[in-house]
Amino acid sequence: MRIGVFVGEVRGAVTAGELAGQVRAAADAGLSTAWSAQALGWDALTALAVAGAQVPGIALGSSVVPVPARHPLVLASQALSVQAATGNRLTLGIGVGIAMMTRTMFGLSADRPVARMREYLSVLRPLLRGEQVSHRGEMFTVEGTVNVPGAAPPPVLLAALGPAMLRLAGEHADGVVTWMTGPRTLAGHIVPTVTRAAHAAGRPSPRVVAGLIVCVTDDEEDVRRRIAGEFGLAGQVPEYRAVLDREGVDGPEDVVIVGDEQAVVHRIGELAEAGVTEFAASPYGDAREQERTLAVLAGLAGSTGHST
Repeated sequence: MRIGVFVGEVRGAVTAGELAGQVRAAADAGLSTAWSAQALGWDALTALAVAGAQVPGIALGSSVVPVPARHPLVLASQALSVQAATGNRLTLGIGVGIAMMTRTMFGLSADRPVARMREYLSVLRPLLRGEQVSHRGEMFTVEGTVNVPGAAPPPVLLAALGPAMLRLAGEHADGVVTWMTGPRTLAGHIVPTVTRAAHAAGRPSPRVVAGLIVCVTDDEEDVRRRIAGEFGLAGQVPEYRAVLDREGVDGPEDVVIVGDEQAVVHRIGELAEAGVTEFAASPYGDAREQERTLAVLAGLAGSTGHST
């Protein structure tokens, strides 16, 4: 199992210089991938282009870009621009977005998310390959092509938690990326569903990237209490509530990886046993807590059996 790390504002507000510093620290630690989330500040793909261009070697990933407000031609152009700027190191993670946010922030429909994503992928993948697309479908009209010299089509992962979206990820993407999903749900639901779908479609075994908050600490109770305060509302979002219920837990604070060095290593090992191919860690806490967490992640990345 590969070990990657989230960079950017998911760990707290950052300047452009601090963002690049986080990517550089991840690369120096031997971590596989620097992942950038799309929140309410930094654009995920712009962040990867800005920071990734300054730090060679480390792979880059978006986890995830919500697609409702980005036409396929726009997203293909953005993704290929990142590829050109960073030497083709991008994994493009995309999702339909949280339905409540799609409706309230953008005033857009969130109905039929699987059908919408299926059609979106049917035009996005050819555009990423530089092909001409002429498409007038039920939900999208796309007429054109994207040409960015030197840019290779990136792998595409789907944010998928429900059975239908997981099957779509196996059939038409390169894998799946999850957030706030524990090892029981990964082992019993996420991994087998997406893997069966990929194999039935004659595709290779999919990538399974699991994103979770992680904090190495001697005061586990305090950290979980802080996380509950900061992320508790996410447990009320239907998309996340469903996987928390599958896991049999009350809230986000119950699926995060928190504890001393030994406990954190053990919990990350459970993800590998569940079939996860890459752990995308989101270090939590103050500078000292994040530094201590990064040291453990670096040790895992360099150890036999945790790095590929």
